[in-house]
Amino acid sequence: MYIAELLPAAEHSRYLEVREFLQSRIRAASIDYWNREEFPFALVAEMGKYGLGGLQTDGSSQLFKGLMYVEVARADVSLSALVGIHNELIVGMIDQLGSTEQKRQWLPGLTAFTQLGAFALTEPDHGSDIAGGLETTARREGEEWVINGAKRWIGAGTIADFALVWARDLDDGQIKGFIVETDRPGYSATKISNKIGLRIMQNADITLSEVRIPEANLLPGATDFSKANSLLRDSRAWVGWQGAGIQLAAFDVGRSYSLQRKQFGRELARFQLIQQQLADMLGNATASLALMVQLARIQDEGKLEMAQAAMAKATTTRLARSTVAMGRSILGGNGISSDYEMAKLFGDAEVLYTYEGSYEINSLIVGRAVTGKSAFT
Repeated sequence: MYIAELLPAAEHSRYLEVREFLQSRIRAASIDYWNREEFPFALVAEMGKYGLGGLQTDGSSQLFKGLMYVEVARADVSLSALVGIHNELIVGMIDQLGSTEQKRQWLPGLTAFTQLGAFALTEPDHGSDIAGGLETTARREGEEWVINGAKRWIGAGTIADFALVWARDLDDGQIKGFIVETDRPGYSATKISNKIGLRIMQNADITLSEVRIPEANLLPGATDFSKANSLLRDSRAWVGWQGAGIQLAAFDVGRSYSLQRKQFGRELARFQLIQQQLADMLGNATASLALMVQLARIQDEGKLEMAQAAMAKATTTRLARSTVAMGRSILGGNGISSDYEMAKLFGDAEVLYTYEGSYEINSLIVGRAVTGKSAFT
């Protein structure tokens, strides 16, 4: 990948090492876990040894971090979701908004991937409107907080060591962030099964019933929701890198299949319609990467705005949907079996199109920025 050559020498060498590990160890191994909707603890432990749990705090450039997200998605989209949420929203929130003690307690295990957190924001009745509609509550009783409510679609909710729960303070009405250890009485999580994509990610329905946590579990930098805006903006941009990575994966699978599969006495790769689809797939992936590289430059300058992140996420995931559809077509009947990988990518692309702000919501964010008129109110 030419873009990787833009990295400094040390990061370029690390990039090549991690890419080789992901392609040789993670890609094929992930298929059975995906089929069984099972979490691969051993694979994640190996990923931790390559530093994928600490991308947010290891001093890496925005471009390197983005290309790591691309390569994990290229190997398995579910695990790229874990790596991205873990770094952008869990490690990032504690590192930037947590107390000294919270950082001391959690960051070493998180960055080594020996501990996991869950980002608990979305609720059963509130997704796109969560900032205004959040119903989970927190009330102060002496030196404790008492949390009540429900969360839905929470990644790693059944396996995490703690959940970073967003709840509305009944006293001042502000949405605040709390570290809730998952072994506390009143916390329960149920795995959401039968998903068409991201089947390795253990999404959960979470119920919080009179869950008591100490005052020290409040993130001091997250005493109102606006404090999390920059991290939520950056996490939206991260999905743009996923959108590029899944397209490279689809191209890899489609190209390889077309060179091996024969019909009418010759390889599929010799047919014009197949070549056209491969060219379009690679064009979509390349355009997505170019967009994300420019976004990384803007991030490095500290100038990224939500509308830019929303546009990147909407664009790359829209192109991803088109790219995996062409890939599925190239594989014909085998394109509907996850054994051949493309069906796995096909399902995962639908999730990317919807989470971290659906395509439609992100489009409206861009529309508001370019017209000055809000379609939400």
